[in-house]
Amino acid sequence: MKKHNFSAGPSILDESVIKDAASAVLNYAGTGLSILEVSHRGKEFTATIEEARNLMKELLDVPEGYEVIFLGGGASLQFYQAPLNLLKTKAAYVDSGTWASKAAKEAKLVGEVVSFSSKADNYVWYPKPWEKNEIPDDVDYLHITTNNTVYGTELRYDPDVKTRLVGDMSSDIFTREVDVAKYDLIYGGAQKNIAPAGVTFVIVRRDALGHVDRPLPTMLDYRTHIEKDSMFNTPPVFPIYVALQTMKWYKELGGVKVLEKMNLEKARILYDAIDSSRLFRGTVHPEDRSIMNVCFVMKDEYKELEKDFLDLATSRGISGIKGHRSVGGFRASLYNALPKTSVEVLIEAMKDFERKH
Repeated sequence: MKKHNFSAGPSILDESVIKDAASAVLNYAGTGLSILEVSHRGKEFTATIEEARNLMKELLDVPEGYEVIFLGGGASLQFYQAPLNLLKTKAAYVDSGTWASKAAKEAKLVGEVVSFSSKADNYVWYPKPWEKNEIPDDVDYLHITTNNTVYGTELRYDPDVKTRLVGDMSSDIFTREVDVAKYDLIYGGAQKNIAPAGVTFVIVRRDALGHVDRPLPTMLDYRTHIEKDSMFNTPPVFPIYVALQTMKWYKELGGVKVLEKMNLEKARILYDAIDSSRLFRGTVHPEDRSIMNVCFVMKDEYKELEKDFLDLATSRGISGIKGHRSVGGFRASLYNALPKTSVEVLIEAMKDFERKH
């Protein structure tokens, strides 16, 4: 049976990318060696990482003055590394969900943090302090987590603010055009829309670095990795290779504009099905709904049917729609590689379940 993979991450990869990766595991770039065992300093992988860096710049239209680096440690390490490199005295953080809250917590180890939160309302809306001119003029940057995988809210534009932006785009990178010039730093774990777990992408403005007074550990200084082309230590070779294959696929599809159109359509038909249902309801304010992570629950009078619906979904090859343990209900992650046909299978299961009950 074909599986329909709605996992929140590590998430679905395109079948062609998986086949390319499987081939490289057996014989990478004609070397007769597996991608899992080649030297990261060999000419083949040096060419791979350089191509990946350049293709990311091309697809995201990264302007001059910015560098793309590939690191380990996930976005969770960036929660600390970003303020360590950029926070001089005070920063503003939008607390829009679980991971945004964790990022703000780490920044407080470095300096003062002003936070704007929707936690009191269980994160069902996205805070937008710029709309009321609430951001202090003296902050070093404003940190935003553009998509929130646990609660299903998303900010699908780059806000106009007086200060510089730092963005965690782990789960919605390559789903819309980004005005990179507004940011000093964009980072994210690649295991949602780019690669398997193990590599973190960082897009950083060179001129933003070197302005803090604190000593920086060598491994946590972005300049270290810029100077060494992401090879100060052994990089995550296999995930970077897969990231390159994914970005090649994106380019073949037509780039970010095409991906955004595809994702908006997938989200539209699923939200329409939820909104028209007598059994299900969405959990997020409509204006802040994520097109990556669609969160919904059974209406209160049908709560006892949640397990039955999960059983039905499983029987139809639908995987990964159980909501995060801190929220419950259901979560359908519609990352770039998920085809529209999988969303249609989920919608049909929802309609069949409603007809039965």
